[in-house]
Amino acid sequence: MKKERRRVLRGLAAGTIFLFLWLAVVGCSSSGTEETFRVGVIPAQNKGDMQKAMDKLEKVLSDRIGKPVEITVYADYQGVVEAMKYNKLEMAYFGPLTYVQVQEKTGARAIVTQLIDGKPYYHSYLIVPKDSPYRSIDDLVKHSRDIRFAFGDINSTSGSLIPGLELKKRGVFSDPDHHRFKSVTYTGSHDITALAIQNKKYDAAAIDSAIYNQLVEDGKVDGDKIRVIWKSEKLFQYPWAVSEEVDDETVKKLQEAFLAVEDPEILGVFGASGFTIAKDSDYESIRRAAREAGRLE
Repeated sequence: MKKERRRVLRGLAAGTIFLFLWLAVVGCSSSGTEETFRVGVIPAQNKGDMQKAMDKLEKVLSDRIGKPVEITVYADYQGVVEAMKYNKLEMAYFGPLTYVQVQEKTGARAIVTQLIDGKPYYHSYLIVPKDSPYRSIDDLVKHSRDIRFAFGDINSTSGSLIPGLELKKRGVFSDPDHHRFKSVTYTGSHDITALAIQNKKYDAAAIDSAIYNQLVEDGKVDGDKIRVIWKSEKLFQYPWAVSEEVDDETVKKLQEAFLAVEDPEILGVFGASGFTIAKDSDYESIRRAAREAGRLE
């Protein structure tokens, strides 16, 4: 009887130890998942090129903040917006328009932006094939019925919002269903836009100036086959923004990490010469433009 009781007790003890170890392993695994600092990035260029650079950036940020960093390059702007809104990201790289939209809903805050030739500004360009008869935005307006026009991503600041407002003021565009062009298309990304104009798939298009210049510099598009016919006012560069839950100490470490980046592959995908501190008030003009266009609820 005593032997039987000892066997039962040993069995219970072994079971208890096994359960304790199992819970410890599961707990560590869950904790590790929770510790991962998740970052979402909008597609600035070809996803393959972006991912190589983001793999390097993961290590830079992880080393500085002392925890694993996971960067995901999303297929479109809206994917990053939704991920931040539903608390699936701690930080994201937004276009200015998508940033002000997310900030309005979640309280996310801009902390860093890129420098282009030492300045935190860029422009929206309208581009046409080099041999196009259209040499100005006035020409596009005058001949709109003959023009196949292309925007970038519908949520892009330079590829949609700003040129769309300018064309609206000139009476040729209200939205994708109400316009005076022969056709209106959204390509989804700036590199696709540039190549489409080079290959004369469209007659005119809107694009980010910094990305366009970088594509030309890298030889990914032929600048001799494309002409810029309009340039917007200055736009403050794309922000990296953190969610409300990210503490100030982590923000400071992230800012330090970005400011120290010199790797040409990381900088290159953004057409950047470096990074600098950003704040929410830098995007007030974009916020006003988004309200004017009915893009803020």
